[in-house]
Parts: sequence; structure tokens; C-alpha cells
Amino acid sequence: MHSSSPPSHDDSSAQTLQSEHAQMSAVNSAFKTVLHHFKKHVGIGIICAVGYFDPGNWSVDIQAGASFGYRPMLFVIFLAGIIAILFQVLAARLGCVTGLDLAHHCRLLLHDHPTHPLLVRRLVLYPLYALCEIAIISTDLAELLGSAIGLSLLFPKLPLWSTVLLTGFDVFIFLIIGDPSRTGRPVRFFELVIIILVAIVFVCFILLLVKVHPNWPQVFLGFIPSEGLLQTQPNAVYTAIGIIGATVMPHSLFLGSNLATQDRVSQPPQPLPTPADARQPPFLPRLKRLWRSILYFSRSERDDGKDYTSRHEFRQNNSIEFIRAHLGYGTVDVIFSLLGLAVPINSAILILAATMFYSPDNNNSIGLVTMHTLMLQRLGAAAALIFALALVCAGQTASVTATLAGQIVSEGFIMWNVSPFVRRLLTRLISLIPSMIVAISSGGAGINALLIGSQVVLSVVLPFVAFPLIYLTSSKMVMTVKTPKVIQEKVIDTLPIPSTHTVSLVSDAMSTHQRPLPVTTDIDVVERNLENHDGSIKHPSTQACGTQEYGVVDFSNGYIVTVLACAIWVVVLIANVYAIVMLAMGQTGS
Repeated sequence: MHSSSPPSHDDSSAQTLQSEHAQMSAVNSAFKTVLHHFKKHVGIGIICAVGYFDPGNWSVDIQAGASFGYRPMLFVIFLAGIIAILFQVLAARLGCVTGLDLAHHCRLLLHDHPTHPLLVRRLVLYPLYALCEIAIISTDLAELLGSAIGLSLLFPKLPLWSTVLLTGFDVFIFLIIGDPSRTGRPVRFFELVIIILVAIVFVCFILLLVKVHPNWPQVFLGFIPSEGLLQTQPNAVYTAIGIIGATVMPHSLFLGSNLATQDRVSQPPQPLPTPADARQPPFLPRLKRLWRSILYFSRSERDDGKDYTSRHEFRQNNSIEFIRAHLGYGTVDVIFSLLGLAVPINSAILILAATMFYSPDNNNSIGLVTMHTLMLQRLGAAAALIFALALVCAGQTASVTATLAGQIVSEGFIMWNVSPFVRRLLTRLISLIPSMIVAISSGGAGINALLIGSQVVLSVVLPFVAFPLIYLTSSKMVMTVKTPKVIQEKVIDTLPIPSTHTVSLVSDAMSTHQRPLPVTTDIDVVERNLENHDGSIKHPSTQACGTQEYGVVDFSNGYIVTVLACAIWVVVLIANVYAIVMLAMGQTGS
């Protein structure tokens, strides 16, 4: 009998080396994939997250920490972050699937109503646009004031009105960086500047938390829901509502939906240089266009080939390849940015205030200037300097995103295609004039009152912006994508994130005069009766080359998401009404 010999030591070593090599290759491949998508997709979420820790949030968080401590307000901050994630993800889905932002969709939905177009425009579209503009101006006002206060804290010899004036001109700096809302592609330098400023804010709060030594067990307990919110003094409810109202920013929904339409994967076409361009440095043509736009206030039309006028039932959404390449990664980017930046920074502000100033009988109002003064007295000049630097960086980044959102809103609602310089200058001037008047006449106290008032305005506008977002993303007519039959069979297996993603086969008439087919939700093959130009009906099987089969992939919200979004919308609406009533009665939590 022949017995098999045991494997030699060399064979075992070779197998071990091969296994280790395969593992290293898999790890290396995974790392390269993560790095690739990090370079391509990270940016949108961070830009949207900026609006969720602007100076308006700082004021509310500081007062909440000083008045009520860690619990239950840290849980409210976490809850507000979850609400913001839901709305922001819906905005990103709308832009990625349809190729249009929320403002343009509102116009398509309301401008040419099939039965009462003029009535709907005057009673719904234009009032909604006015509310959005008021929200943009209020947001920009809060960012302008926060940056001005931060500059005055960094440079105490400067009067407050001069810092307001200096902050008002930051728009010119960021105008040179680029305009990501008009290129159809990401402006990575613009995103890099925002990321650096956000990183400075994040690092500053880490240093401050290390300096104050919070009670970390109590901090972590603060994120657990408790009955303390309802059993403490009534002002706790008002403060909690203020946190939610100041956290979920309407302008970030417009901005996020617009940036989600960008192509972040494919390489842009490179035009061949002309002999004249070849003799010039590569940046000169861009500087000339920028100067011409500023000097002549020229119109800045889009040239991206998108359909901005056809109603939803006639539009063609983005291709399934585009959605597959962007939707999942963009969603992850938004979720991680809000959970990893917005929620921690807001929590850090509240933790600082609670650690330094909280006492059960503390009813004093603590604003940004008071917070800085107390930090200077208790923690020293270095901590106060870090706090002021973080405030300036947060205000500047939020201000840029607010003015950018204003440009998106005006172009979407009323197709106002003025140059970016003119649009941002108008937004900034409307915010700058009342800020200068209040700074000169009332000083810091008036600035704080104006800052709080701007957050009340945002709370009022939020339900009016969130409702069309929920409606549009829940509509199958808006959120469906046609796919050729040859690829529709692979769609369900390759889409990166869960959704309804229902696929069906229908017949599509190639004629441009053909009435659009209704959306289907079954996977079976559906036969449609198509209408001839003369009104007669013929079966699609009789058309030799006039039809082709295509799949319909449904990206609309599922029933659970729709019900959850509607429930949150109702809660936000009731909370904002309650906050306005409390404000009118003078019970503002102070």
C-alpha cells in the first residue's frame, strides 16, 4: 500500500505566504477603493454640515448648557442631528436621481399648474420663494454677526461696527475661489478651503474640551433620553425647540440638493488650446472671465444641457449609471459628515457651557461675548483665543454656504440668472445694512437680539421648505429612472443603497410626440396601448420599430420613510408654532 506523505514544511510555508499575500492584496485594494471614493465624493456632506453649527446654533447651545446642563439637552442635539440627516439625505437623493435641485423642482411643480397656473404662482410659488429668500437673508445675517463678534474678540481694539463691515466683504474672497453651483462639477479647491476651516473649528473644540475636563460619565448619560425634559421648568421645552429649530437649516436643503447633481466621477472634457491660449498662463482666461463678470455685472447663464422647463411627467432623470456611481457614496458622505462633525461640534459647545456655568438656579442669559469673557477669566487667554478663532471660522464657512444657497434659490424659483457677484452682493448688503445699524446703535446687546431673531425666522420657514422636499422624494413620477432592458436585470443587484428600487418593463414610443407612460410598480412585463397622432389606438406589438422595452427603477421613498418624514414634519411644525407663541408671550427661556 502506498501511503500519502504529509505535506512538507516548505509547502506549508508557501501556502501561508500565499494566504498572507492574498490578505495583504485585499486590504490594499480595499484601502485604495476607500481612498479613491474619499477623494471623489467627500465634500458635499461637509459643506452641508457647515450650516448645522453656525453662530446661531452656538448661541442656543451655550444657553441650553448653562441653564440645564448635560441632560437632557445633549439628547435633543442628537435628535436634531437625526432629523437633519433625514432631510439632508432626502435632498441629496432628489438631486442625484433627477439632476435638478429642490428650488428648480418647486418651480416645475408650481409654475405651470395644469388647471390654475396664475393662482398657484401667486398664492403658492411666489410666497414660498419669498419665505426662502427671507430664510437665506436671516441665515446670512446670523453668519455675518457671528463672524463679526469673533473678529471683535480676536482684535478687541476694533469697534464692533468695523468688524461687521470687514466680515461683509468676505464674499469677494470666496468669489475668486470658484462657484460650485454653476460648473456641474465639484470645485475641489473651494471644497478644500471649507474642509480646512471646518477642521480648524473641530480641533479648537477638542482643545477646549481637554482644557475644561468635563464629567464624561455624565456627558455620555446626557445622550440617553430621559423624562427630565418634561419634568423640569417649562423653559426647557422652549430651549429644546430652539435647538431643533436652529439646527435644521432650510438653506442647507437647497444647497445639498444642488451639489448632489454634480458629476464627481467622470473626467471633464479637455478642450484643445488655441494658439492664443497656448501663449498665456493657464489661469489668465479664468481671471479675465471673473473680471468681466464683476465689471459689467453680466448674466451668467448655465450651459450644462439640463432640462429646466419640462414638467415632471415629461422629464428624463439621470441615468442609472450616474445614480449607481453617486447615490450610495453621497448618502454615506452626508450621514458621516453630520454625525461626525455637526453633532459633535454642537455637543461640544453645550458641554463647554454646562461644565463651566451650569447650576440648578442659573437663569442668566449667556451670549457669545459673555462666554468668551468668562472663558478668559477661568481658563486663560489661550482658551479664549481658541474659542474666538473657532467662532470666526464657523461664521465664515456658514456665510459662504448661505450666500451660495441664495444664488441657487433665486435661479431655481424665478430663473434669475444674474452673475454670482451681483447675487451674493445683494444678499450680503441686505444683511449688512441692519447689522451695521444695530452695531452702531445698540452694540453687543442688540447684536445678540438680532442673532436670536434670525433663528426664529428660520424656524418659521423650515416646515414650508421641508414639505415640498418630502412630497417630491415620495413621488414615483418624480423619482423614477428609465433603464434599457439589457441592463435593467442587473439594476437591483448593483444599486448601492436600499430603496424601493422597483423595476418593471414597459414599452416606450420613440416618437417625441408620444404621451409619457405612467409609472408602474410591478416586475411583470406591462403592455401599453399607445396612441397614434390621429387619436386611434394600436397595440405596441404592431409597431415594427417604433417602440422598445425599457425598465423603470423607482427611487421614491418607501412607506416607512415617508411616514417617518411626515411625522417629523408635523412635530417640527407644532414645535415651531409653540416656540413662536412662547416668544410672543415673552417666555423665551431667559
